[in-house]
Amino acid sequence: MPIRKDLLEILVCPVTKEPLEVLPDEKRAALNALIEKRKIQNVGGKQVEQVLQEGLITTDGKTIYRIDDDIPIMLAEEGIAAEQLSGS
Repeated sequence: MPIRKDLLEILVCPVTKEPLEVLPDEKRAALNALIEKRKIQNVGGKQVEQVLQEGLITTDGKTIYRIDDDIPIMLAEEGIAAEQLSGS
């Protein structure tokens, strides 16, 4: 289920306070392909093992946050640096 618009309007990155938007399908697919190849780490340095069903990305395009069971996971250490999409 897509994230509710009213919730999306108030969510921000916990580190930079940058607004968030829904992660586009093509970026999510590319990220999931890298997750399956075990090439993605979260900001906390832990390898990301579970693919994203849904995600949010900061409007500056730097950090991705997963949504699990319709709940945005907004923990700073769980963020994923989007630069890994172009660097791998």
